[in-house]
Amino acid sequence: MSSKKQTIFIFSLVIFWYTSNIGVLLLNKFLLSNYGFKFPIFLTMCHMSACALLSYISIVFLKIVPLQAVKSRAQLAKIATLSTVFCGSVVGGNISLRFLPVSFNQAVGATTPFFTALFAYLMTLKREAWITYVTLVPVVAGVVIASEGEPGFHLYGFIMCISATAARAFKSVLQGILLSSEGEKLNSMNLLLYMSPFAVIVLLPASLIMEPNVLEFTLSLGKQHKLLWLLLLVNSTMAYSANLLNFLVTKHTSPLTLQVLGNAKGAVAVVISILLFRNPVTFIGIAGYTITVLGVAAYGEVKRRYR
Repeated sequence: MSSKKQTIFIFSLVIFWYTSNIGVLLLNKFLLSNYGFKFPIFLTMCHMSACALLSYISIVFLKIVPLQAVKSRAQLAKIATLSTVFCGSVVGGNISLRFLPVSFNQAVGATTPFFTALFAYLMTLKREAWITYVTLVPVVAGVVIASEGEPGFHLYGFIMCISATAARAFKSVLQGILLSSEGEKLNSMNLLLYMSPFAVIVLLPASLIMEPNVLEFTLSLGKQHKLLWLLLLVNSTMAYSANLLNFLVTKHTSPLTLQVLGNAKGAVAVVISILLFRNPVTFIGIAGYTITVLGVAAYGEVKRRYR
């Protein structure tokens, strides 16, 4: 009976994880591209504000995970650096959603392993087995093919998307370098707790400077469409829950299961986005994305075997 309950629990976690991840992605697209809310930096700040508040409640009051203290100013400075890079990746991804379909956005985002391997080599001189680099060829080739067959291709959106993907990989490698000692390692939820306030501090002035009419426009749009406030609240809450559920799924499943679920999640997001937003797709675009996903799956399997 306990085994059955555990299976149901994990299945529920995965469903909620998928719902949060795909939900926040689709809501971002809807707000930034379809709803007329063209302020990706401010939207990201809303996400980070929710993450700061809900992380504090979850860890300090609900005790979902033990609180890990920051032990030095040097460690705090490292977290602030990671937070700045993290801001860049999230903002870049949200900007790209203004110009690109979710399906193509996900295809480009799937190239994260390529950039991770590249930065790991450049920053730490860490070499992988040769077969690992071979599996990255279809990862990149698939995106090149998908770009050729994407009816909604937008150069600026593509640059933002590829930059966000590279920044995400850079943050992952940088985190391994900066927080490498046992005394400084933080689990993902505690890291989010400490990174979020720094992110808000960076994003608030950036939004006011680079999106000068954001407050006036948001208040005006909120008066016309009362639903805006609910959408922003739900969107920001889902941004936090996606991080929390990713942590819980990682904790309760194996690395292989997580890899398979992650690849499937991208495919599910693509299908749902096409059904919702009716963006045109081509056979070449689908083929390119499929090649990328298969390359990512092969990369994950090779990494697991040669670890």
